[in-house]
Amino acid sequence: MWIYDKKTQMPIHIRNKNPKLASYILSQYGGPDGELSASVRYLSQRFSMPNEMAKAVLNDIGTEELAHLEMVGTLVHQLTFGANAQDFDRHGVGAYYIDHAEGVYPANASGVPYTAAYIAVKADPIADLVEDLAAEQKARATYDNILRMSDDPDVNAVIKFLRAREVVHFQRFGEVLTHMQDQMRPRQISMST
Repeated sequence: MWIYDKKTQMPIHIRNKNPKLASYILSQYGGPDGELSASVRYLSQRFSMPNEMAKAVLNDIGTEELAHLEMVGTLVHQLTFGANAQDFDRHGVGAYYIDHAEGVYPANASGVPYTAAYIAVKADPIADLVEDLAAEQKARATYDNILRMSDDPDVNAVIKFLRAREVVHFQRFGEVLTHMQDQMRPRQISMST
């Protein structure tokens, strides 16, 4: 069970509406390298981890990714709240408006809906952890791409926070992988004379 604090990890106050930027950020909501995919991946992989340390890290990061999903959804919502059909169309995302109006719908930046095919669960701890390392780097790269597309300081502050957390997650998964590999190495017997 979790205790929900009912606030985002950092305050989000977007002053300027921008449906086009929201459509880019949406990829981190429902895209292949986004927060929804990460949370489901890690919370599913934890069940087949061989030790409590690995299970705990996957649980911790998986639940943090849910908090990040809320932050990304909040960004998208605030960037589109009050926008009308003409605003969406003027920004080149009228097709999104047709299906979802200003709703936050899990899809990638191209509009492809979220699919469970984005997640990887192999029940092989090494394979899963290597997948997780790659997933964190792909998420970081996506946040880098968003930063290249955004000139909104309010948005950029949140994206930089989320990007920094991807780096921390990568490091934590690396620690778990190293620990697990160390446990798998055959012990050398020292001979004393």
